Amino acid sequence: MTQGEIMPTHLSEQTNKWMMTAGLNLIAQALSIYDSDLRLAICNQPFRTMFNLPDHLVTPGARFEDTIRHQVVSGEYGPVDDIEEAVRRRVEQARAFTPHYMERTRANGRTISVEGSPLPQGGWITVYTDITRTKQIETLLRTRSEALSGQLLAHAEELSATNRELAATNTALEETKRQLTEIEARTRTTMEMMPAHIAHVDPEGFYTYSNRRLSSVIPGCPSDIIGQHIAAVVGPANYQRIGPKLDIAYGGENLTFEFTENRDSRRIRVALTADTTGGLFILSMDVTEETQARAALQQTRRRAIAAQVTSGLAHDFSNLLTIILGMQEKLARMDLPDQAAELIAATRTAANRGGQLLNRIADMTVSRTLRPQATDLGALLQELRVLATPSLPGPVSLTILDHSPDALMMLDPGMLQDALLNLILNARDACGNTGRITLSAHVVGRTWLEIKISDTGPGFAPEALEKAVEPFFTTKGGEGSGLGLPMVYDMVKLAGGDLTLNNTDDGAEVTMRLPYHAAPSGTGGLALLVEDGEDLRPLFRDMLMGLGFSVIEATSADEAAALAADLPDIVLMLSDIQLQGSGTGIDLLDRVQGTGLPTVLMTSLPPDDPLHEAARLRAPVLRKPFDADQLAALVLPKADRK
Repeated sequence: MTQGEIMPTHLSEQTNKWMMTAGLNLIAQALSIYDSDLRLAICNQPFRTMFNLPDHLVTPGARFEDTIRHQVVSGEYGPVDDIEEAVRRRVEQARAFTPHYMERTRANGRTISVEGSPLPQGGWITVYTDITRTKQIETLLRTRSEALSGQLLAHAEELSATNRELAATNTALEETKRQLTEIEARTRTTMEMMPAHIAHVDPEGFYTYSNRRLSSVIPGCPSDIIGQHIAAVVGPANYQRIGPKLDIAYGGENLTFEFTENRDSRRIRVALTADTTGGLFILSMDVTEETQARAALQQTRRRAIAAQVTSGLAHDFSNLLTIILGMQEKLARMDLPDQAAELIAATRTAANRGGQLLNRIADMTVSRTLRPQATDLGALLQELRVLATPSLPGPVSLTILDHSPDALMMLDPGMLQDALLNLILNARDACGNTGRITLSAHVVGRTWLEIKISDTGPGFAPEALEKAVEPFFTTKGGEGSGLGLPMVYDMVKLAGGDLTLNNTDDGAEVTMRLPYHAAPSGTGGLALLVEDGEDLRPLFRDMLMGLGFSVIEATSADEAAALAADLPDIVLMLSDIQLQGSGTGIDLLDRVQGTGLPTVLMTSLPPDDPLHEAARLRAPVLRKPFDADQLAALVLPKADRK
C-alpha cells in the first residue's frame, strides 16, 4: 500500500462467508445448523462425508425431514420397520429444540457422540464426533487394566491428549456458534426491518425463505409462509397475474414487473432473480404511493407542454376574435337589411363562444394546484345534489349512494365538486328527457376513494370510449366543446388517480379513483411535530395545541420514524421538508408509507424548488410563514374551524 492509503477494516459479506465455510471445513467434527423452520442454514464437509449425503441435502435450505429420511433409508439407524414413523418421531424431537448429548453406535460399527444446542434466534447447532477410538481405549482399559498397567498409562496419556484436543475444538466451535448466532441475528433483523418482502422459492414454487413482510406489502396474505406454495399464499387472482412471470423467470430470465393486487388494489412491484439451484429470489414492494405521484407528475408535465404549445396560438386567436367582434360592432351600426342583422348576431355569438373556449383552454393549460383539505365527503355530495338537481329535467332522477367511511378525507373539495357536476351534466345530456343518474362512492382497501357515475342513456360509442378524454373530442356536434371530460381527467391525474369509461347493461359508467388519504378527526389527539428550527418549533407547537392536539416533537426523519412506529395513537404528522440529518420530510413519508398516518409538510423553499415540487405530489404543503387558520384549513373540517 502507498502512503496515505487506508487499510480496509471490513471484509465483504461474501468474503466472510467463504472464510467461515473454510474454517468450518477444517474442524474434524461434523457440524450442521438448522433454522427454526427445519431448513439447513450451513454445514461443513465432515458432515457430508460422515453420513455420505448427496449434494441437495447439504445445500442451504435443505429440509431436515429429507435428510433424516435419507439416513433411515440408507441404514444409518439399522433395520427400521416403519420408515415414515421413524422419520416423524425424529422430526418431532427436532422441533422441541432442547439441548442434548448422546452417544450411539452406527450401523457401520463406528461410535459417534451427538451434541445439540438451540440458538437464540431459533434453530439449533449439532456437533457429531467420531469417538470410536476413545471407546476402544476405554474397553481396553477396563479388560486389561491389571495386566497391562504400562499400556494403561500410555493409553491414559493418549486419552488425556485427545480430551485436550477435543476441549480445544469445542472452544473453537463455541466461538463459531457465537459468531454464527450474531450474524444470523443481525441478518434476520436487517431483513425484517426492510419495507419490502424478500423471499426465495424452490423450483416447484414452495417458499424456502421469507423475511415475514409479505402481509405488509400485499394485504390479506399471511406472514408465516415457509413450506407453502406461492399460489396458495397470494391467492388465485393475484397468482393469475404473477404466474406467467414466474414461468419466464424459471426459464433463466431476470425481470421486474408491476401488478395491481386483488384485495385493496395496491400497486406492487416485483423483481425475480433466478439462482443456481433452479429456484427464484423474490423482492416485492408496495409502490402505490409512488405510482400515484408518478401519475400526478406525468399529468403536470403534459399540461406544461400543452401550455407552451397553445399559449401562442391562443394569443393570436384572441386577437382575431377581438377584430371580428369589433368589425361586427361597426356593421351593426350600419343601415343594412334585416337579413344582415341576423348574420351579424350569429357571428357575434360564434365569436363569444370562441372566447369561452379560449378560457376553458386556459383552465386546462395554466398551473392549477390541488389544495387538499380535511373534507366531509358526505356533506360535499349532499351539496352537490342541491347544485345539480335544478339543472335536471323533471323525469330525470339523481340518486347518490355514499358508502364511504364516516371520516374526513384529504380532498380538494372545489375541484372535486366541479368534476362531479360536469359528469352529472354529461349524464343528463345522455339521458335526454327521461332516465336515471346514479352516483356511488366507497373506499377500496383504504387505498382509493372510488366514485362511480352511471346513467340509463345509450352508453358510449366505441369511438367515445377510446377518445373521450382527448381535448376537443365531442359527440354533441356544435353543442359541445370537447373539454368537459378532459378537464375531469386532468383533475383526477393531478391527484394521482385514474379515470375509466365503460358501458353497462343499462347505459354508460364513469369511474373516478382518487388516492385515499384520511384526515385528522378534528377532535384533537396526538400530533407529531417534526421541525429542527429551535425558534420555530414552539410557534408550531402552540398552533397545534390551539387546534386541540397534544404534541410530541422530533428534529430528524430518523427520530420521527421511530416515534411513529412506537406510538400508534398519533393522528397527525406536521413535518418540515428540510430536517436535521440526511433525511428529508419526503424521506420520512417513505418511512411511514402504508401506515395511513395523515401528514402535512411545510417549507420555506420557493415553489419551483425540486424538493418543493416533489413534496406537492406526495402530501399537502404549507408555505412558511403560515398562520393557525391556514393550518386549520388542512387538518380540520369547516365545522371545527374558528
